[in-house]
Amino acid sequence: MGRRQTLNMQADRIEQLLAHHKIPGRVNGGTVTPRFVQFKLATELGTKVSKVSALAEEIAMALGTREARIYREGGEINVEIPRDNPEPVRLLPLCKRLTVVPPAAAVLGMDEQGFPLLLRLTAPDVAHVLIAGTTGSGKTALARTLLTSLAMHNRQGQLQLILIDPKGRGFGPLAGLPHVLNGVQNTPEAALDCLAWLVREMERRDAEAVSSPVLVVAVDELADLIQTGGKQVEESLTRIAQRGREAGIHLVACTQKPTAALIGGAMKANFPVRLVGAVAGADEARYASGISDSGADKLEGKGDFILVARGSVLRFQAAWLGPQDLALVAQELRTGNRTSRRWQNEGKADDLPTLQLPALPPPQPHRSLMDRLLGRNM
Repeated sequence: MGRRQTLNMQADRIEQLLAHHKIPGRVNGGTVTPRFVQFKLATELGTKVSKVSALAEEIAMALGTREARIYREGGEINVEIPRDNPEPVRLLPLCKRLTVVPPAAAVLGMDEQGFPLLLRLTAPDVAHVLIAGTTGSGKTALARTLLTSLAMHNRQGQLQLILIDPKGRGFGPLAGLPHVLNGVQNTPEAALDCLAWLVREMERRDAEAVSSPVLVVAVDELADLIQTGGKQVEESLTRIAQRGREAGIHLVACTQKPTAALIGGAMKANFPVRLVGAVAGADEARYASGISDSGADKLEGKGDFILVARGSVLRFQAAWLGPQDLALVAQELRTGNRTSRRWQNEGKADDLPTLQLPALPPPQPHRSLMDRLLGRNM
């Protein structure tokens, strides 16, 4: 059975199940992404979302899938099921879809509507970013994608990367990017010296009223760094988080242990944007996202993320950058040949596997309240 027939059959089964439980409604469009299929339900006024949500197990059984996620988005109810053969969103083909990438904007991946998702670190509502997720969530891979995409679309004179990685594994592959200053800092002593220099540099920039080049300070395993580096490391990170934005210094911190002790006080207030992958449970989801009922504890892992900003949640599939693609990017950046770069837009869309449900009206591009800070490329 072809994809078109399968989707139509699944839509019919959802409608039949709703009718069986005396819930008037129909499937009114949807989206196929590399990781899941989303059906949009149109129901009568007054229909209780909880009544539809209670059918999650029956819908999953009717569609022959391991689970179904049912949630409200605006005035619609969405039914979401995982694809049998999920496909990665590769960074380089995704970048070819972009006609313009704003300065200091990172390419994160693809949102639920199939649009490339960008995050501008210099936007007033961003400044610093926390990436959280358990082992297997894709947290470190997302961090590498974010940092590499910044190097791909910004000159060295505009943006530079400072990498702190206590375990020496997560950011090691990025060392070949020409934007990286002084390699990867992988000992507590080197990290402390680096952060102390950053604080001095921030103070110098404040005094001279300058903010360039943009310095992106990436920290892998934040909890381990604070534990091994002690109070001095935590104080330096807090000062940078509090005052770094105006000096052009931005933190991107990763942790797989989102706890109240780690993400509390001043640190919590200064990470307004969270990228959260699969976590161990509801408590970790709340600490990592900063809000209740974010749904992070129900994510699929392997690059399935939510972006949390200003109390709102946007789900996306993180873009993936394989070792060969990263080596290609590093080589082409080092040669300085900007005309032959394989991630540049060539005036045509790529064949990413993101389709609208057949024979149904496609959803209109949504201009969410996060468009301004995300730098969404429509």
